[in-house]
Amino acid sequence: MGKSKLAKGGGIDIGIDEKTRQKIGDGLARLLADTYTLYLKTHNFHWNVTGPMFNTLHLMFEAQYTELSLAVDLIAERIRALGFPAPGSYRQFAALTSLKEEDGVPSAEDMIRILVKDQEAVVRTARSIFPLVDEAHDEPSADLLTQRMQVHEKTAWMLRSLLG
Repeated sequence: MGKSKLAKGGGIDIGIDEKTRQKIGDGLARLLADTYTLYLKTHNFHWNVTGPMFNTLHLMFEAQYTELSLAVDLIAERIRALGFPAPGSYRQFAALTSLKEEDGVPSAEDMIRILVKDQEAVVRTARSIFPLVDEAHDEPSADLLTQRMQVHEKTAWMLRSLLG
């Protein structure tokens, strides 16, 4: 016996057809992968930052990765609400993310530059999904995307401000 219709995303009647829900879910999976990759990178930088800005950056990175850890749950839950499994492995995230993994330990200033670039990349990923969500009248996903864009744009601005 094959997969049940529900396991494939069927059996859900929320006013958005399965094909459109799948496309939205795929976009949210990319956002989830970007968010998780950024979470991991920010946590790495929290652990490994050194230099005169250590305390400021250590605390700032902690606040950022804590926010990101909550965000991955919200994004994954939205994918599930649309009727599809959320990706949850490093292999899946690596295949879906637009962010580059960091090798080595950059300087504190380079960490800031990298995180600005990555925060902006996550905004672009979220923004790329928005037209489909808007066209489908998927307000819960639109609300999630709007909130994520606001957080990432503000965080990028705050990090950029440290660079002078």
